[in-house]
Amino acid sequence: MLQSGFTSLVTKRTVTFSQKGMIDMTAKWYDKAVFYHIYPLGLCGAEKLNDGITTTHRMEELEEWIPHMVKIGCNAVYIGPLFESVGHGYETTDYRQVDRRLGDNDDFIRFVKLCHEADIKVVVDGVFNHTGREFFAFKDIQEKREGSKYRDWYCNVNFGSNTEYNDGFSYDGWRGYQLLVRLNQRNPEVKQYIFDVIQYWVDEFNIDGIRLDCADVLDFDFMKEMRTFCNTVKEDFWLMGEVIHGDYSRWVNNETLHSVTDYELHKGLYSGHNDHNYFEIAHTVKRLFDSNGGIVKNANLYSFLDNHDVDRIYNKLVNKAHLIPVHFLLYTLPGIPSIYYGSEFGIEGRKENNSDDGVRPRLVLSDYIDEPSKNEYKELTKLLALLAGIRKSSQALQQGMYKELALTNRQYAFARIDREDVVVTAVNNDDNEATMSISIPVACDKVTDVLTGEEYLVENGKLNIVLPANNGLVLQCVK
Repeated sequence: MLQSGFTSLVTKRTVTFSQKGMIDMTAKWYDKAVFYHIYPLGLCGAEKLNDGITTTHRMEELEEWIPHMVKIGCNAVYIGPLFESVGHGYETTDYRQVDRRLGDNDDFIRFVKLCHEADIKVVVDGVFNHTGREFFAFKDIQEKREGSKYRDWYCNVNFGSNTEYNDGFSYDGWRGYQLLVRLNQRNPEVKQYIFDVIQYWVDEFNIDGIRLDCADVLDFDFMKEMRTFCNTVKEDFWLMGEVIHGDYSRWVNNETLHSVTDYELHKGLYSGHNDHNYFEIAHTVKRLFDSNGGIVKNANLYSFLDNHDVDRIYNKLVNKAHLIPVHFLLYTLPGIPSIYYGSEFGIEGRKENNSDDGVRPRLVLSDYIDEPSKNEYKELTKLLALLAGIRKSSQALQQGMYKELALTNRQYAFARIDREDVVVTAVNNDDNEATMSISIPVACDKVTDVLTGEEYLVENGKLNIVLPANNGLVLQCVK
């Protein structure tokens, strides 16, 4: 249960950014974005297996979530997988058809149009590392073997070997999983096919970007060519890659991708609270974003607390009251924040018995918004909307330099600085209130709590504040 004082704190909060903190219109849409992440096959309760015949129109149900995204301050949606597939969505059968368990292409055209009318950008999954075994090129190899003109579309096809499916030939599967047949990204025909697919999704559906599935195993030359191509398909078209481990600067630069999934910060955000160790979070942020040596200091990575591949943040946090400060950090640290569908309601979800079903549940929106008694964490939902409003109003939070101001195991303060826009965040993971003395990095007379409007004096460059237990503050410097 969230702390009892949280309800009254949220209900009186209103975003009060001054004009000098308003958005610089030169920022790209993805720098300004607050994402909502939907795994549609799960949310809509689609069948586990696609019979390849029946089309079920479920997109209308997804449309119901658009006003909700707006209400909680999201202005972009990452939705996928969407390509026609056999089961969980990543064993692609047809790249040009929306999975029939969700509807047809016209349904998704309408969904994107409605999102754009609500000022929501749309990013979809690009599953380009592998196909399913029902994909036309693989079926052609099964039929014609050495005579197939697609034999070089896949990696290490060997007609002198076999597979668990008794194909009479072998091939590379993603991580050895032969249901997912690895595409040969150095084959010019494969590259052109994928680029044509991207062009199709822009022309047909008017999408705004692609999240590259398994980007950490994609060929770098392939990604560079994709970036060059995507620069021509649509203004400010965004490429974000799924990367878990490694030096993110290998993927995020002017030649490859705009952004990647920030799994490094993801881990620090929950374990830094569970262990009462804000040093872990601060170390991660410095390593990535510090202006003096951060490996991706000029980039905005895709930040998240949970997604369709990991347990819900509710389950990760030992102390559920930490849902408050962890979200303060998600929205104000460097990065592009994302909320995974349902986590704004504090729902539970675990991966169990080698299954992802527990983190990809069927959800009916009306269960939470029409019957708020079912949403035990409704005050969290309100807070996320307020934090989203803060981020979208501040150039500093979108693109500003990061500067650490104060750090202990249980308290942490930092600034985001962009010219005259300076925002200070302070969080407390202790069960008791804490007093902090913070050195403000710019000359100012006072700071204003952006959520409440309360003002605090700055004396001799120092700000002395009391942080509530398991909570946070977002402060704007006022000269």
